[in-house]
Amino acid sequence: MDLQLSGKTAVVFGGSRGLGRAIAAELVQEGVKVVIIARDADRVQRTATEIGCLGLPGDLSAPGAGTALMHQAAGLLGRMPDILVTNTGGPPTGSFAATNATAWQTGFQGLWLSAVDAIQAALPAMQANRWGRILAVTSVAAKEPQPGLVISNALRAGLLGMVNTLSREVAADGITVNALLPGYTNTDRMAELGVDNASMGPKIPAGRLGEPAEFAALAAFLASGRASYITGQAIAVDGGFLHSI
Repeated sequence: MDLQLSGKTAVVFGGSRGLGRAIAAELVQEGVKVVIIARDADRVQRTATEIGCLGLPGDLSAPGAGTALMHQAAGLLGRMPDILVTNTGGPPTGSFAATNATAWQTGFQGLWLSAVDAIQAALPAMQANRWGRILAVTSVAAKEPQPGLVISNALRAGLLGMVNTLSREVAADGITVNALLPGYTNTDRMAELGVDNASMGPKIPAGRLGEPAEFAALAAFLASGRASYITGQAIAVDGGFLHSI
């Protein structure tokens, strides 16, 4: 299937490893000129070289970083991107009792405001071109809160409301906005949390963790011209993990 992506441009946040890297690699294979953005400068450059894209080190934890990084990425691409993938790291684990105002504010900036800033920076060019794709990578926790992740659960659920509302506002401009909800996937982050097939596989109907490439395949389709009538959706890639409809 021709995804009609050749010649398009994209920015992928968190693109140096895990799901972000897989999405960036898939888009590159489809002929998209991609800029990946992540904190670790060495890893960004290494990944960019390996998958054949452009790399931009950047930290989204500072106020206004999303806007500034989008303008820097546009400088590398020659214009604002046709495709924006917001893929930000989750807040630290912890119960509600263990959180404080600073933790909530930090999480809100890193996970929420950085994505909003990036979208606001990219949107005018998409509207002028009457074509755009915005993909917000979040988590199954947005629909089914997970224990010990109170900040992440709350903020990710809020992103779904923003995605759906924005999708209605820009649909007539040829722009689609969707959320992608990864389940337990075989990434470095899962390894850091001690999650593997042995511990989690029995709890997933598919019987295993997902692979980043499986998630990236959906992202590439939603970013394509073939998905022009899909917008405002929150789509899980989770091997059947979610119990909700």
